[in-house]
Amino acid sequence: MIDETGKQLGVVPFEEAARLAIERRLDLIQVTEKLDPPVCKLGDYGKYLYQEEKKEKATHKHKGGELKGIRLTFNISLHDLETRVHQTEKFLNRGDRARIELPLRGREKALQDFAREKIEKFLEILKETVPIKIERELKREPRGFSMIISKSQKE
Repeated sequence: MIDETGKQLGVVPFEEAARLAIERRLDLIQVTEKLDPPVCKLGDYGKYLYQEEKKEKATHKHKGGELKGIRLTFNISLHDLETRVHQTEKFLNRGDRARIELPLRGREKALQDFAREKIEKFLEILKETVPIKIERELKREPRGFSMIISKSQKE
C-alpha cells in the first residue's frame, strides 16, 4: 500500500487500508491487480482518473513519420504549386514524409517531359524553404509520376 504522499506503507490488510482511507477522507485506489497482493494507493480517485487520462492522451500524440500524399496536376498554376509547397513544408517540419504524385490522363501521357518539369519546379521552390532528402527517386508509374521525400536532418 502507498499513502497519498507516495510513501510505501508495506503490506496492509484490506480492512486496515479501508479504515485509513475513511479516516483521511480519501479513496482506496487499486493501482495494479497483476501482483499478489494487489498494489493500492490512498488518494483522490477523480484526480487519479484525470492523471491516467493525461497519460493516455500523451501516448496518442502525433508521432510523425506518416506518409502524406501531395497531388499535383498537369496544368497546375504557379500559385497552386506554391500552396502545395506550403502544405508539404508543414508536413515535413512535423516529421512526416511526403509522396509527390502527378497523375497523367489521356494525351498528357505523351508530354512526360513537361510533367517532369512541373515536379522539378515544385522541388526547386520547396528546397528554398526546407532542406529535403529524396527517399525514392521520381518514378514513372502506369498512371503518372511519383516520388517520396522527407526532411533532411542536416541543417
